[in-house]
Amino acid sequence: MSMKRSKQRNSGSSRFSGGDDESEAWAKPAGPEPIWAAEVESKQDESFVPFSLSSRYAKGDLILHSKFGKGLVLEVEATRIEVLFKDGKKKLGHAVT
Repeated sequence: MSMKRSKQRNSGSSRFSGGDDESEAWAKPAGPEPIWAAEVESKQDESFVPFSLSSRYAKGDLILHSKFGKGLVLEVEATRIEVLFKDGKKKLGHAVT
């Protein structure tokens, strides 16, 4: 014997007004994308810190990676950072002991 399920219906008003996609309410505000040439290439070599997995980095830090070269830290999480390199964005580990 098979049972046919009916669609669930949402009764009442939605918590979010104005948008169909609930993820929009939690989305980060869009800011201007940094441009590698303007943000990184123009900096002096002394400004860059050699990248180390055990070091902790902050947003805006300039790093020098052995494989990817010069980069700018864009986002910081507990053990990961997002870095803008000449070839594009990369996620790297940091503060790992």
